[in-house]
Amino acid sequence: MAGQSCPICGKPTDRGTKPFCSKRCADIDLGRWLDGRYRVPTDEAPGPGEAPDDNDD
Repeated sequence: MAGQSCPICGKPTDRGTKPFCSKRCADIDLGRWLDGRYRVPTDEAPGPGEAPDDNDD
C-alpha cells in the first residue's frame, strides 16, 4: 500500500518490516509494549499475583 508511514518516525514503510520502516523502529515499538507504555484497556480484575494498576493519576 502506497502512502503508509512508520508509526514511530514517519518514514515510508519497508516491506520486510511493515508497518515500520526498519527493524530499529520495530524494536522501539516492542520496547514500548514491554515497558507498559502501550496498553489494551480491559474490564478484567487483576489475577492472582498481579498488582492493581496504580498509574492512572
